[in-house]
Amino acid sequence: MPSVEEVREALTNVIDPELGLDFVELGLVYDIEVEGGEVFVSFTLTSPGCPIGPQVAEQMEEFVGDLDGVERVYPKMTFSPAWTPDLMSEDAKFALGY
Repeated sequence: MPSVEEVREALTNVIDPELGLDFVELGLVYDIEVEGGEVFVSFTLTSPGCPIGPQVAEQMEEFVGDLDGVERVYPKMTFSPAWTPDLMSEDAKFALGY
């Protein structure tokens, strides 16, 4: 069974194609829960109209699913709370000029 930190590290491979930064640095990963071999990831997008949701969910399943002990990954997209640039890491803010 992976740790939450191992899952978070795997999610750094999920890159926003428009911004070129990973979902963790962008603050788009809201919650990670690990229950046995099942991993639940709550995430959002920079805007509700962003069309990459299904692609992101597939990438999360792929990268997290490659971790030892993971049997199933359940990505869940949410828009509550709404994403704001304040959720980004300091490195991401710097890279994007915030």
